[in-house]
Amino acid sequence: MPHPVPSESPPPAEPTPRPEPPPRRENALRGIGLVLIGGIFLSSADAVSKVLAASVPALQITWLRYAAFSLIMLAVALPGGVAVLKPRRPALQLLRGIAVTVSSILFVSALKYLPIADATATSFISPLFVTALSIPLLGEKIGWRRWTATMIGLIGVLIVVRPGGAGFQPAALLPALSAAAWAFALIFTRMMSATENPVTTLAWSAVTGFLLLSLLQPFSWQPLTAEAIWLGIFIGVASTIGHWFVILAFRHADASLLAPFAYMQLLWASLFGFFLFAVLPDRFTWLGAVFITGSGLYTAHRERIRARNAVARR
Repeated sequence: MPHPVPSESPPPAEPTPRPEPPPRRENALRGIGLVLIGGIFLSSADAVSKVLAASVPALQITWLRYAAFSLIMLAVALPGGVAVLKPRRPALQLLRGIAVTVSSILFVSALKYLPIADATATSFISPLFVTALSIPLLGEKIGWRRWTATMIGLIGVLIVVRPGGAGFQPAALLPALSAAAWAFALIFTRMMSATENPVTTLAWSAVTGFLLLSLLQPFSWQPLTAEAIWLGIFIGVASTIGHWFVILAFRHADASLLAPFAYMQLLWASLFGFFLFAVLPDRFTWLGAVFITGSGLYTAHRERIRARNAVARR
């Protein structure tokens, strides 16, 4: 899934010191490399999730993932002291954590029924939902160009999903709902970007998700084999590493530069789908992916222009 780029502005003064994000160092090639590697880790986590989804409920798979995610983030955050775990905007942190968790549950649920490439392609429409949500939640004005890009992206989703076609199944809507939940998470991230440390945000999302999923386990619990537990741990570790690489990439290059390479995750997903499940995307999935990718890239381009104009007006 696409990732937010925090806006840079000085945090408000506060008695309790909190560590600030590391300084940005421009290195385009390193940023591109980190995004590509991150996409491989994220796609591998999705592939193993699909393997596990054949016999384990999505809630349990996501719970195992978040258990590993929480342990990793707490290990990273705790050496920095309690200040790292103390957010300035706890309500938004909770909302973000819930949104990310819901997005994960929906996406893993989709993998039980859909090819990885189809689910991944559809999930990349989250920037389009961000465009729509930016109006009521952030008070932004969206021009006709970005609305046109949004409509093109939606056409791409319809091509992939093919509602009304012979091969349509309701599960095809799950990645789109996952993308919508992820869009809320991106909006909440943008609201906190000037005041929260990324480690704080990731730690809160991990723990919030783990606690929420723990409450839901009685509704789907079944005995787990040792193999399922290890696969679940792998999913958590691989997805956490993948997200971390993407976050590091944004420290070295702009989102407009990295966006085309982030969409390489569609290729990784197709390769995993072929080698593990002997399934290749059909022509409709590829065509829809072209529409979705083009829409996302143009939206990133317009975001870059908007940010540049905002800086020029200061």
